[in-house]
Amino acid sequence: MSRRTRIPIPFRYLVKLLVEILLVGIVAFVYSKRNQWLDDFSEAGSVILVILRFMIFLFGASLVVRLLAMIYRGRKHLPYHKRDNVTTGLSNLFMMFIFVYGFISIFGLFGISLGHMFTTLSIVGAAIAIISKDFVADIISGIVISFSREISIDDYVKIGENRGKIIDINIAKTALLNEDDDIIFLPNSTVFTSDVINYTKKQIKKTSIEFEVPTDGISSIEELEEQLIQSLAEYHHLIEPNSYFLRVIHIKKDYLSLKFQYSLIQFSRELERQIKRKAVRHIVKNIRAKELEQNGRSLR
Repeated sequence: MSRRTRIPIPFRYLVKLLVEILLVGIVAFVYSKRNQWLDDFSEAGSVILVILRFMIFLFGASLVVRLLAMIYRGRKHLPYHKRDNVTTGLSNLFMMFIFVYGFISIFGLFGISLGHMFTTLSIVGAAIAIISKDFVADIISGIVISFSREISIDDYVKIGENRGKIIDINIAKTALLNEDDDIIFLPNSTVFTSDVINYTKKQIKKTSIEFEVPTDGISSIEELEEQLIQSLAEYHHLIEPNSYFLRVIHIKKDYLSLKFQYSLIQFSRELERQIKRKAVRHIVKNIRAKELEQNGRSLR
């Protein structure tokens, strides 16, 4: 049984880890000596204490997240230049904890106790909930998505009407790279509540190309289907045999709505784009040839 190669820890990552350990130590040491210098800052002493506590929490939480990520990467053999749902989820949790603790620290700067703060928040809680409900929903949805197995970074998915590759799941939005190489930012709450098709996880390899042709632009459905199959001859070794199928979706007075389907042996976004491009160009070429042929007949 072969052993998996151990993932080396980058020097820059180790430097950041050591710096964070040093910062936590320094701030904690200064905080432990607060009784010796607090009297010299009678007016600003409480403010300095709040700032020191926040710095201890900030550097400490960052250190814990970095250590957890390092242990996880080692166990999963995940390179440090790549991210997955767990490492993204840890980052999102870190941001959420810093936001919450920072919010509490702001009250501390004004000398408001924790109990008084919750009393105050209960009074204005309804207003805060109305104003920030969408943002809070995005944060919670982002954390759930990050630690779920339904979708992951680098998965090729369809979310609602948007289709593409997931390139990032941050604390509020999910970034999707679509087929036109445009980056679409979707609110996490939208992703969480939308119908999602994961082509990568579910191994869905069927590809569909929908198009419309004039009723007088084709001789027969069977002939067009055969022409499309022949136009993809260079890709036949990558497409499952007998998976080609040209369906009639709608029959209108002046045109037909068609769908050409086939199944890839192994799903690949780039390969799918190449085959689609080839098929679409043949369709356009075929329609154009029929139009020229009809125009030639009408001139005779």
